[in-house]
Amino acid sequence: MSSRYKYRSVKRYQSKSKRRFLATIIIIIFLFYVTFTWILPFLIGGLGFIKNFTNPSHKVVTPLDQTTLAPPVLNIPYEATNTAQIDIAGYGSPGAKVELFLDDDKKQTVDVEGDGIFKFSDVSLSLGTNNIYGKSVDEKNQESLPSKTLIIIFDNEKPTLNISEPEDNKEINGGDRKVKISGKTEVGASVYINGNQVIVDKDGTFTTTQDLNEGDNNFEIKSIDVANNSNEVSRKVVFHP
Repeated sequence: MSSRYKYRSVKRYQSKSKRRFLATIIIIIFLFYVTFTWILPFLIGGLGFIKNFTNPSHKVVTPLDQTTLAPPVLNIPYEATNTAQIDIAGYGSPGAKVELFLDDDKKQTVDVEGDGIFKFSDVSLSLGTNNIYGKSVDEKNQESLPSKTLIIIFDNEKPTLNISEPEDNKEINGGDRKVKISGKTEVGASVYINGNQVIVDKDGTFTTTQDLNEGDNNFEIKSIDVANNSNEVSRKVVFHP
């Protein structure tokens, strides 16, 4: 009976020892996990913060490459023209050359003067839209990036101009000394009546009233588009008081 009791006691002790051992292993694994996941990064971050606080680092500013060639600046003070050939001026790096491109085709090359000014003369345009940009070229034949692309429209056609009222040689007898003039022109065009600009709607229509004098009243109605093409229509109104 005594030996059996001792055997059971030893067995229980061994079982407890195994459980304690497993528990110890689990605790150790957990501590390693907590240490490497939370505690160690926190300590490293704290040390880095203290180092930066006591000895702040200075950002190293890399100077721009002074040999990089700046692209030229083209100056075209309008977006549309009725001229087939135009001059293009601009600014660039003194001593460099500037190449002019029209729709990706190189057209001319000029020298930049000592004051940074250059000029292209008699640049031929194509009807419609022209995409123009330039590049700077140094003495080693190294090119800059392209300049900003300028879009120029070449249009040599007169704008449409239709007058709906009054009809030519209209006669007005008595009543109000005014006449209504209305019509339609090309979208974006400006309209002038006897040299005075009138309001044009977004769709190109316009309506205005004009004072009348006794007898013949001549009205010169003129439309000018963005390319400076013009179209004129005349109307005569006779007023009898």
